[in-house]
Amino acid sequence: MHPQLAPQLIDPRTLARLTSLAEIDPAVILDDFTTPEALAALADTEVLVTSWGCPPIDEAVLAAAPRLRAVLHAAGSVKHHVTEACWERGIQVTSAAWANALPVAEYTLAAILFANKQVLRMAADYRERRAPYDWQAAYSNVGNYRRTVGIVGASQIGRRVLELLRPFDLHLLLHDPYVDPEEAAALGACLVELDELCALSDVVSVHAPQLPSTRHMIDRRRLALMPDGATVVNTSRGSLIEQDALIAELVTGRLDAVLDVTSPEVLPADSPLYELTNVLLTPHAAGSLGGELHRLAAAAADELACYVAGLPFAHPVLAQDIHRTA
Repeated sequence: MHPQLAPQLIDPRTLARLTSLAEIDPAVILDDFTTPEALAALADTEVLVTSWGCPPIDEAVLAAAPRLRAVLHAAGSVKHHVTEACWERGIQVTSAAWANALPVAEYTLAAILFANKQVLRMAADYRERRAPYDWQAAYSNVGNYRRTVGIVGASQIGRRVLELLRPFDLHLLLHDPYVDPEEAAALGACLVELDELCALSDVVSVHAPQLPSTRHMIDRRRLALMPDGATVVNTSRGSLIEQDALIAELVTGRLDAVLDVTSPEVLPADSPLYELTNVLLTPHAAGSLGGELHRLAAAAADELACYVAGLPFAHPVLAQDIHRTA
């Protein structure tokens, strides 16, 4: 992992737990598996605790780590570092993606509730007027009562968002090619095709994985299907939305957006997304941040306890599921 990440990720309590479960040298933090220090450490390593910034665990790394049996990822996706060679060797893998999903879902919940209240438009309006005004008349069609929210992707985050939305008086739609109507109903949603979801939803929230098949799944045509005043929320990856087409809609004011991810990840300084008052733009911060990082390390410690006890991981990552996960 990135060396500067470790002290932010692992709080003293979790570090004490990790060191009580296994022989761990907290001073050995690797972001390059080719150095003499790394090769010496890998020779005796049975379990790797990884996070963002971990280099690929390829055949060369595995050759240097003959005792390696498990990778505990204290972050989300393992696709960046767990290679095919790991699966071929039978390395056990677990991820704290479920834990990282929690703050993303909380961010999304806030975004959806604010969107239906048209907080962005109202705040800009209030900032400009700075005087008494009949807000009830001007915003007579806002609110969260009986609004329709469309969730694109029953990922861990998408499922958690659906769970958090259940207490509200909302109509929930779901699109996911791997979910059947019965499972969608159990999640509290009605399963629909993506075109129908876009056409009917007051808020469209994107939670599908980044795959070749999901690139620009919310394209110009589907953006045009959305009702006037609808809000697009994206906490997944920027590539899932045709960004130029979205900007064109946002510039007209027809749609609103809450975007935690863009393409590229850091936009050019002259991007209109920075300035549009109907856009809430954040720097890929919906996931674990600050103290929330400690939950990821604690999740890895829990999985290490399972491994030491000879128990299966609570949150395993399986090779057969990689093709449809983030």
